[in-house]
Amino acid sequence: MQPVAPLPDWAAWGTHRPQLSRDAWSFLRAELGPVDPGSRPSAALHAVPVPPARLSAVFRSRLEELVGATALLTDPETRLRHSGGLSYLDLVRRRSGSPAAVPDAVVTPATGDEVESVLAACAEAGVAVVPFGGGTSVVGGVEAFAGRFPAVIALDLRRLDRVVEVDRTSCLAVLEPGLTTPATEAALAEHGLTLGHFPQSYERATLGGYVATRSAGQASTGYGRMDDLVAGLRVATPSGMLHLPAGPGSAAGPDLRRLFLGSEGAFGVITEVTLRVHPAPETRHYEGWTVRSWPAGLAALRRLAQDGPAPDIVRLSDPDETRVGLRLSTAPRLVRSGLSRYMSARVGDQACLVILGFEGRPGEVRHRRRVAAAALRAAGAVRLGTRPGTAWEHGRYAGPYLRDSLLDAGVLAETLETAATWTDLAGLYAGVVAALRASLGPRVLVGCHVSHVYPTGASLYFTVLAAARQGSEAAQWEPAKRAAGDAIVAAGGTITHHHAIGTAHTEWLEAEDGVLGLEILRAVKQRVDPAGIMNPGKLLP
Repeated sequence: MQPVAPLPDWAAWGTHRPQLSRDAWSFLRAELGPVDPGSRPSAALHAVPVPPARLSAVFRSRLEELVGATALLTDPETRLRHSGGLSYLDLVRRRSGSPAAVPDAVVTPATGDEVESVLAACAEAGVAVVPFGGGTSVVGGVEAFAGRFPAVIALDLRRLDRVVEVDRTSCLAVLEPGLTTPATEAALAEHGLTLGHFPQSYERATLGGYVATRSAGQASTGYGRMDDLVAGLRVATPSGMLHLPAGPGSAAGPDLRRLFLGSEGAFGVITEVTLRVHPAPETRHYEGWTVRSWPAGLAALRRLAQDGPAPDIVRLSDPDETRVGLRLSTAPRLVRSGLSRYMSARVGDQACLVILGFEGRPGEVRHRRRVAAAALRAAGAVRLGTRPGTAWEHGRYAGPYLRDSLLDAGVLAETLETAATWTDLAGLYAGVVAALRASLGPRVLVGCHVSHVYPTGASLYFTVLAAARQGSEAAQWEPAKRAAGDAIVAAGGTITHHHAIGTAHTEWLEAEDGVLGLEILRAVKQRVDPAGIMNPGKLLP
């Protein structure tokens, strides 16, 4: 079993709040208008009203028979902690004491067989089920919607946290879905292995959530997305258990594993996953570069992705994200201002920061660094050395904590992401930036970075900062999000590169998959979940 971690603030990512400098707050006030670094207290968890649980006594008894009385939780705090994910609007609602829908109970099964039994019982009784891992969804993927059913449970998979088997010879690991990434990496390290999956939600997210959302990590350019890492699955559905074994390759019809990658619990619950793992790197090297413009940076990254070998980590920040990152950095002011002046002097006032990361055997790392250096120098880039790379490495999971500090100060802080071909990337970038600025007004900061590159294209990850309209945060952000979604579709981008569909992106799924595609997905759901209890309102519009 994993050690029990202390519970974070229910209305924040964590308990730690980064302290921004006076210079950072002055910069934010100049760009956004009045923002106050003084803390805005959140509603106390114990003071938030919780509706009575709607489970019948008969059904409660049935669940207790299946999982044990201690695995059926109906206390207000546990139910509130399962009331949605960790998007900007999720946190704003919790801070105001008005969280999203609250489940009627939280069920914590210990085995795949118990999961299967719970799903069968819920289908028979007409009770909705929302699978719940780390709860880090930022697109409404774990909101406790009952849909047309009278009650809903959150199926928390935290107790399915075993390392079932590690096959060092085949570089495969059989793992349960409730394992967090730190626990997974610790277990694999004992065998000299790594999964290589390091999203910003690394500290809290779980393996099952990664599979169910088709996650991509910060090192996916080198190690691969979750799509590339899944070799086998065991999935419990209301219609029974499906076992899809691992193998090096097969032509036995369509790959059903792909059907459950990104299914977001709408088809069933992943109870076991076989993942491709990698030898732990002998060395890691992170370095920084600066390039004269966003287009020049994109051209260099395209060359790296298409000519190879690419770095494991590639990150290009546009001029605004570069500027904001330097101003909000916790590094000493002299270091920040000195780096900013140096970059401007060497490449101009549209300087973009590039972070590259290399992992593996020393000789191979040296070779890839030489290749990357040649491509960047051909684009007019200037090497900044290892200090920016090391700073990025140490702060790679700090973003959600910084968002907590910004929310405390009344700042709207949210992200969205997409991807497109190299041909469409420039138009996509311009369209989304324009849509966000038109919706949120002139006093908004919109930064963007590329963090995943492919031979055919790349991702775009936008960060939006504005002074929040206190009490009207949803009315402020939702039109901006909708405008950005429309711009993404118009420019030929994917509505989501790695955050999944949830409820936030359902209205654009038809534009990406087509009417027939949605009918195929609905047909699958009808077969594996004929009662329609699995995660109502998610994935399928």
